[in-house]
Amino acid sequence: MSDGARWDSAYHAPVLAAEIVRLLVGEDATGAPRSAHGRLAVDGTLGGGGHSLAFLEAGFDVVAFDRDPRAITAATERLRAYAEAGRFRAVQANYADADVHLAGATVDAVLLDLGISSHQIDDTGRGFSFREGAPLDMRMGTDAPADAATLLNALDERDLARVFRDYGDEPRAPRLAREVVRRRANRPFETSDDLVGAIRGAFGPRTGPGDFARLFQAVRIAVNEELEGIGRALPALRDRLAPGGRIAVIAYHSGEDRLVKHAFREWSTGCICPPRQPICTCGHVPLGKLVTRRAIEASADEVARNPRARSAKLRVWERSTEAAA
Repeated sequence: MSDGARWDSAYHAPVLAAEIVRLLVGEDATGAPRSAHGRLAVDGTLGGGGHSLAFLEAGFDVVAFDRDPRAITAATERLRAYAEAGRFRAVQANYADADVHLAGATVDAVLLDLGISSHQIDDTGRGFSFREGAPLDMRMGTDAPADAATLLNALDERDLARVFRDYGDEPRAPRLAREVVRRRANRPFETSDDLVGAIRGAFGPRTGPGDFARLFQAVRIAVNEELEGIGRALPALRDRLAPGGRIAVIAYHSGEDRLVKHAFREWSTGCICPPRQPICTCGHVPLGKLVTRRAIEASADEVARNPRARSAKLRVWERSTEAAA
């Protein structure tokens, strides 16, 4: 069994788990790994509990969040011994609201895994995949304002095009939006077949699984307001970090990754005065530093074991040791 596979479960295989633990534990002044014992980690996306288990085994105490009550139940059962020892707590909530539930606590490590779990994809009743006849739901939790069918039947053509373009990187988004509007005028969208049919109708019969996956993902991101959640969560969780604390984010979509990359770079930037200005007047100081200059991707071995890791991009940022706790 590979190092990462030991944290897998039937519910979900955590992505880049070994790398995340190594990077969030950090190093001391000599370059040796720091002790994680007694330090607090936040797992913003509990899923099957694999990342949380890796943190717990490394010595962290963990507070974990998930919008999906089924994920909370499965992971809590898996990590029962740690919960009984007072080292693990699961909260059913959006990671964007994690700051509210931390009750003033300072944390040493934060992980946001922005994908969905294997269980959610494989459960046809959830509507995350384009399998035949699946209901168009795609809600990660009961807090989502509307399901995918409601969104596809309610948005006007312009807003539909924006969803497909911005969240699905689809250059032909207006064509697909027109096709959705045309088809729903005859019959409301209800199942995955309706959206698959619209995609094929807009782009032709050679449209493949990659197109379906990308555009279903776009609808899922819109349903769960995922980019808005990332924008709220990142600064709030950054401000919870202890000096020297680190935040890691795994993104699977270019829009998510751009948001994370931009935030981390902005937080790591010092003076922003014009280059030719001889004296700094902006007073801008970096809040911390990039731990990963470039995104880390899953190894070929991990992708072979878990194909859903193929598009994962991991970035890590560290709060300055001079930051206020």
